[in-house]
Formats: sequence, C-alpha cells, structure tokens
Amino acid sequence: MLLPHKLIIQILLRLPVKSLIRFKSVCKLWFSLISHDPHFANSHFQLNSATHTRRILLMSTSTHQSRSIDFEASLDDDNASFSLNLPEGFRGLEITGSCRGFLLFCSSLSIYLWNPYLWNPSTGVHKHIPLSPFGFNLDAEYFYGFGYDDSTEDYLVVSMSRIDSGDPPLRLEYFSLKSNTWKEVEGPHFPYVFQEDEPKGGLLYKGAIHWVAYRYDLQTDVIVVFDLMERKLSYMLLPTDSDGSRLECGLWVYGEFLSVYTKYYTNDMVQIWVMKEYKVNSSWTMALALPSDPFFPLCCTKSDDIIGTDGEDGLVKYDKSGQCLEQHSYPNYYLRCNLTMYIDSLLSLPGGYGDNQQA
Repeated sequence: MLLPHKLIIQILLRLPVKSLIRFKSVCKLWFSLISHDPHFANSHFQLNSATHTRRILLMSTSTHQSRSIDFEASLDDDNASFSLNLPEGFRGLEITGSCRGFLLFCSSLSIYLWNPYLWNPSTGVHKHIPLSPFGFNLDAEYFYGFGYDDSTEDYLVVSMSRIDSGDPPLRLEYFSLKSNTWKEVEGPHFPYVFQEDEPKGGLLYKGAIHWVAYRYDLQTDVIVVFDLMERKLSYMLLPTDSDGSRLECGLWVYGEFLSVYTKYYTNDMVQIWVMKEYKVNSSWTMALALPSDPFFPLCCTKSDDIIGTDGEDGLVKYDKSGQCLEQHSYPNYYLRCNLTMYIDSLLSLPGGYGDNQQA
C-alpha cells in the first residue's frame, strides 16, 4: 500500500537534516523535494525551530581543515563530529557570521581582496558575494556581520571598516542577497573604533548584529548594534567594571540572554554577565565566574553547560557551577577567530536553488 504524497511530505518534514540528506537518493521525487523545493526547506526549518541540531564548526587557518561537532554530545564522542571539505576559494578567509544554517566567510584585511562567501555546511550550497563597489581602503581593517531580516525575508551581509590612526569615520555598508546589491548607510559621523584584537565577526541576536568597539567621544568600550530591519546603528553600555581594568571581553548568547564574558587584570577568572532585559543597560547581572587558563565561552548546551575554547587547539566544557566537566584537544586546529556555532538546515539563498549558487 502506497502512502499518500501529502502524508509522505509530513513525515519527511519531521526528520532531521542528516537523514533527509541521505534520503535524497531514494527517488527523483524525494531528491527534487529535499534539494530544490524552497517551500519544503522553509517549512522544515520553521517546524523544527525548537529542535534544530546545533553544531560547532572548527576551521584551521594553517591546514584549512574543518570539523563539525555536535556540542550536545560528549566532547570525547568521536561519533559526534566529522570532517568537512570547504569549497574552493575559501582559503585565506575567516568565519565571520552564522545565520539560519549559513556561515559567512570574509577577509578582514583589505590587502587581500577575496570575495565573501556564504556556505551551508549541511547541504554544501555556497554563494559568492561580489566585492563592494564603494572600494577598499588599504589602511582599513574590516569587520563583518550576517543576519536575516524577517520583515523583508532578506539576508544581509554587513561590513564596517576602521582605520588605525586618528579619529576616522566608520564606513558602514551592507549587501542584500534579495536585490544582489551593496548599499552604503548614510548618516552622521560614527564615533567607533574597533580594536585590532577583537573578533572580526559580529554576534547575531534578536534581529541585530553586535560588536564590541571603542566609542572615543565617551572614551569607553560599548556594544555597537546594527538593526537589520531598521538598517541603522545604535549602542549599549557594557557591564560596569567592578574588579578593575578589563583585559578583554567578548559577546555570546547564554541561554536566551545576550551575554558578555570579561577578563580582568586583577584576577584569573572570566566573569559572565547577562542582560536580563534586552537594551536595558541597568539589567546587566553577573551570572557566574569561571577559571581562565584562558577560557573563551562560545555556547551553552540545553542543560546549561558552557562550552568554549582554551585559546589554542581545544574545547572545554563547564557546568553552571563552574566545575570543569570535559576538555578535548583537536590537533592541527587553531580555534581563535575560526570557530562558530551553526544549525543544520536545508535552506538555500535568494537567487536560485542548486549545489553552487553564484551571485
């Protein structure tokens, strides 16, 4: 007895991406549905939004190897990770964004005029983003972000550049995948300078991209926010330094909250702060402190365990009380600035459906 086609679709919609990728070879109908039907991909993404498989991607800058890890499993579980082959043209690029299963790869140095790329590690679909027509400043360094505007159903690649000396204006521009065009954001002088050692990719949270930058008119570090729907910049204050001068800090998402991890000169702990009410500066609350050997938080599991890097070639897992649970090294991988979290998805990008999309 054959099942009705509509019932088959409903069953497939409830399967994980890994299974659907394998099932493309069952028949031509399933191959077309899973590989080329945008309605099926979007329905699958929405239906499984609460149960998406979340993974960490590691990429080596020296060997160009990459590895995908299911961070809900044990770090020592070899079955929870596998190697990935990067598409041609990705060498020399850094991971600078993650959204809806896609990763953004860019060059932060203008002397290397490599085009940005988007890549879905689950399906292999990748898209080549054209260089900005506004030109590059050889004295500038570039910071990027990547996100999705629900109001227009459009993906945006955001670029901000800064110059090392003086009080330079900040160039802000974005690429719309839907219109296939770059647009420069006009406005008043942007009083932000990015520090050289800051991560080059922004954090996507609540429809906006976030970076840590120095605001020289206030003479302090702040969180710069680019709203993907309104297409404009704003800023938020960082938590108040209670333990002396801050050595460094970074952004991530702890549970459902925007979070900052801070390292101070005065102790060997990483403090984790959460913003209990988004965009309300007074709602910053210190959640916990972890040993710094060093440690850079990246994500947390469904059981609230915290996973981060040791700054070299390993991942470390702590529980919410600060107890170290696991530590695992990945030889030949250098993690700093070359790892991110992503989710499995079947989604493609505006401009056609296929195994290799070119802008």
